[in-house]
Amino acid sequence: MRVTYRTTKSLPKKQLLKLYRAVNWSAAKRPSRLLRAIARSHSVVTAWVNGSLVGLGNAICDEALVVYYPHLLVLPEYQRQGIGREIMKRLMNRYRGFHQHMLVAESKAAGFYRGCGFKRAGKTVPMWIFKGTEHG
Repeated sequence: MRVTYRTTKSLPKKQLLKLYRAVNWSAAKRPSRLLRAIARSHSVVTAWVNGSLVGLGNAICDEALVVYYPHLLVLPEYQRQGIGREIMKRLMNRYRGFHQHMLVAESKAAGFYRGCGFKRAGKTVPMWIFKGTEHG
């Protein structure tokens, strides 16, 4: 399988929604906002197989010290094949000089992110106001 990685923010709506729906993310229920969020991200890395979108990761940042990685998605049938790791590698490389790299991980994904170099943020407690239901 040949995977091609791109850095475009302009994505086919149908394929983007398919990806978000496949992993049950509530952002798929807000298509116009999702497209706007991806377009306004500081950077986006996508993975493609035979012209189909199979993975996506994005970053938002202050362009100096802090970068946040809000989304990393890979179609279920392409998971555990190194695509997510490659997307994160490319995103993190872009921000390698930044003081702080942040994300919120599902507990079942924590091991994956530890493998990317992340660790629990000291004694901090993640907090949010979230309008979806998929994160318990």
